[in-house]
Amino acid sequence: MGIYFGTDGFRGIYGEAISPSIAYKVGNSLGSLCSRKKVLIGRDTRRSGSLLTLSFASGIMSYGVDVIDIGIAPTPVIAYLAKTLNFDYGVVISASHNPRCYNGIKIFDKDGYKITEELESLIERKILYSTELGHDKIGRYYSKPRLVKKYKENIISHFTSLEGLKIVLDLANGASISTAKELFTQLGAKVIILNNGKNGKKINCKCGALFPEVISKAVKTYNADMGFSFDGDADRIIACNEKGEILDGDDILFILSSKIEKGSFVVGTSMTNKGLEVALAKKDITLLRADVGDKYVVELMKNKKASLGGETSGHIIDMDFSTTGDGVLTALNIAQLVKKSDKPLSKLVSFKHYPQVIINVEVVDKYRMLNSTLLTSKILSLQNEFNANGRVLVRASGTENKIRIMCEHISKKEAENGANELEKLVHSIELEH
Repeated sequence: MGIYFGTDGFRGIYGEAISPSIAYKVGNSLGSLCSRKKVLIGRDTRRSGSLLTLSFASGIMSYGVDVIDIGIAPTPVIAYLAKTLNFDYGVVISASHNPRCYNGIKIFDKDGYKITEELESLIERKILYSTELGHDKIGRYYSKPRLVKKYKENIISHFTSLEGLKIVLDLANGASISTAKELFTQLGAKVIILNNGKNGKKINCKCGALFPEVISKAVKTYNADMGFSFDGDADRIIACNEKGEILDGDDILFILSSKIEKGSFVVGTSMTNKGLEVALAKKDITLLRADVGDKYVVELMKNKKASLGGETSGHIIDMDFSTTGDGVLTALNIAQLVKKSDKPLSKLVSFKHYPQVIINVEVVDKYRMLNSTLLTSKILSLQNEFNANGRVLVRASGTENKIRIMCEHISKKEAENGANELEKLVHSIELEH
């Protein structure tokens, strides 16, 4: 991670970590790297999105590059169009699942993948040296919201009728307002829409993927077959079956694994539940683990030629359709499987999660703590005790001075005991310094 860019682009509170002047500089820096001289840009519904979009676009145009703005659109739409319409880059102005006071910048390359850390570092270095070209070389700005239709037409072409299904969609007052309802309706589903505000004032506010209890309640109220919650830019999804039971990213990976062949790989992360690993192994499918962050999942998927991967948090990547997490696409895939199987969604998930205990401990220096020989020894000792019945993971937070402790065991008590022991040790080491 660099000065500006983190595990998922450049993000922070508007007016502090991110501002129009910073957006301009990042745009100007990116413009200097363009060869085709055209960049695609879109955003979620946040009020700061329009200003940051125009600021970013100004930076790009000042370097002689044209900007095509498609307005409010989910992140995966940008990735798809950047690839299929031969743009240098696709840019999303969004802070994903964060509250409305946040905003951010995500950048995709010409192939629809999130840019590499090396390219992020190059952009950061170039930020220090903004360059404006002469008046006759300034790029032009075009507003083309109709381009979103190309994404929708592509998605529709891969699915058959969902007639007979009643589905609840929580749009989180975010970017999925431009795609989700139309796609499900065109495929014949009866759709109940929640939280479809367009002004960004309530984006992710007690709704969407971080608040799945909203769809759980709605599914039971409307006697629906299933429900889906997206986050602000619709690259994440959390599902709900007909009983109101919440399904996270691990459950969704298991459901979608029915589409892949034996002997294949599914890519998860270090946080993916061991229960999924065991369940996939019974289907002769191997779970591989990447670092936390969907771009690391995608990188490992590319290296291993895996078609399916994702995170517990709900970033699900289906390489047969998309180069990044796509909540709406994933929802359609699940609904299609339910329709074809003629079984309720509750019958498509048949593995048990290992109890998982997560404790966050605030420390002064998270990296010094991770290098502690006492802590390393204790982690190895616990893992040996757990053996094949569980996992131990201790890592530094990517954004805070905290150590994240995760213990997972077939026995909840063992997981709790292990996590508590590690927490006490971290506090003890902290006091010694």
